[in-house]
Amino acid sequence: MSAENDGRSGPPDVGDEVGVPLHHRVPDLGAMELLLAVARLGSLGRAARAQGITQPAASSRIRSMERQLGVALVERSPRGSRLTDAGALVTDWARRVVEAAEAFDAGTQALRGRRDSRLRVAASMTIAEYLLPGWLIALRAQRPGTAVSLLAGNTRVVAERLLAGEADLGFVEGLDVPAGLDGAVIGHDRLVVVAAPSHPWTRRRTELAPAELAATPLILRERGSGTRQVLDAGLAGVGGLAEPLLELASTTAVKSAVVSEAAPSVLSELAVREELTARRLVEVPVRGLRLGRELRAVWRTGQRPVGPARDLLGLTRGAP
Repeated sequence: MSAENDGRSGPPDVGDEVGVPLHHRVPDLGAMELLLAVARLGSLGRAARAQGITQPAASSRIRSMERQLGVALVERSPRGSRLTDAGALVTDWARRVVEAAEAFDAGTQALRGRRDSRLRVAASMTIAEYLLPGWLIALRAQRPGTAVSLLAGNTRVVAERLLAGEADLGFVEGLDVPAGLDGAVIGHDRLVVVAAPSHPWTRRRTELAPAELAATPLILRERGSGTRQVLDAGLAGVGGLAEPLLELASTTAVKSAVVSEAAPSVLSELAVREELTARRLVEVPVRGLRLGRELRAVWRTGQRPVGPARDLLGLTRGAP
């Protein structure tokens, strides 16, 4: 006779439960911990207080556990609560499950501790030089025990490090998110044409034409950098860039070359702000040319930042 027509109030026979997911048949950890507290303290009320719940809530949880298992677990009396024979067996099994859960918890805490002990960041040069130092100082205040390593390179290098699993979080400037990565916009920047104060462009009475800029050998960042990517795209409509006078892998090196009057350049406004204020460099307006770009945090597709990487990402909000 089936459980549907024999009047039984308990669960169906074990044989009827084949294919039922385990979490539907096994009580949750909270119920098991409550049962262990009842066995240890000899009172449902004291067990409830030990678990931080009310006595009615504890009674309800024990009754629910009994219905789920189909056996009585606790006998209640004015003198307290005691386990039934079945309850004593279930308590022994529950103790093993709780101990295994404690071991599981300890292991995952150790994994998190190992993860949180270090943070590997890859950043393109402009962000690495002009924004990351402040963010890392703030992160240090939040997580003094986290060791941070920084690899600075162009956008292409940052993407390669992330895809190879050699960085936990990256920062790039450019027109889009590199393939294989997800990202979030954290700020904006623009490129400006700069020259030494003695350069003829700084004494012009009219704005520079984009075609004239494109035709002039400049001192530029290397191909693969976010700066170069934006500049190439911005001047593609006027024939593209002339062969550079110099290609350098460091923004600092480019600035030094421009200050020494070698040739003009196109650089991040963030990178030249101090030089423009001190008049070591002069911005040269270009007619109708807009070279804006987005600053992005990036990570491997499907691997949203966690731990220190997530905290650092939070600190980047409010970037320029």
